Amino acid sequence: MQPYFFPYIGYFQLINAVDVFVIYDDVNFIKQGWITRNSILVNKKEYNFILQVEGASSFKKIKEITVGKNKKKLLKTIEQEYKKAPFFSIVFPVIEEILSNGEDNLSKFLIFSLRKISNYLQIKTVFIISSTIDKNNELKGQDKVIAICEKLKATNYVNAIGGQELYDKETFNKKGISLNFIKTEPIVYIQFDNHFIPWLSIIDVMMFNSIEESKLLLNKYELV
Repeated sequence: MQPYFFPYIGYFQLINAVDVFVIYDDVNFIKQGWITRNSILVNKKEYNFILQVEGASSFKKIKEITVGKNKKKLLKTIEQEYKKAPFFSIVFPVIEEILSNGEDNLSKFLIFSLRKISNYLQIKTVFIISSTIDKNNELKGQDKVIAICEKLKATNYVNAIGGQELYDKETFNKKGISLNFIKTEPIVYIQFDNHFIPWLSIIDVMMFNSIEESKLLLNKYELV
């Protein structure tokens, strides 16, 4: 999977469901995708926040993009909007450590973030960075994923539910690899006193749920 900025819980369900999670950093940056944006509550409404980047281009790989200068502003927004959340005191230091990280490389910054949140959620999955894998980088899409699976001797590949439009089970089976997709079950929890807004950043999940409650939510999915 491409590294995303404070992604929603389904992303961490995927990390938690596998033994090895490959972070796809040597594919092209998608300017309108979720690599540098997500949603939190602001004034009890859904708000899109964006990590600024420099030199962004769909012709560049994720690992070739530079982080911008708005991390302090994002941190202040998160602090203001969640300071009354029940688990703010233990979650905010994690977010602060991430957004205070001086790493300028987008890929390394996002990987640092994913590792820190996974540690907080007590996820034990091994991370591997795709650009460190010796493979044929001329391959694209499904062929490149299969090549990575073969290099790692994987017998099962799990992807997000949106991958159903990209990957074919029969093609994977012919290579001796079973293919599944994570389908997240409906998740609801108390967000202050407002009507629940689903599918926000993992920040929202952690602010309103204990570590143990969050771990239970990580298992609310089915493989299809």
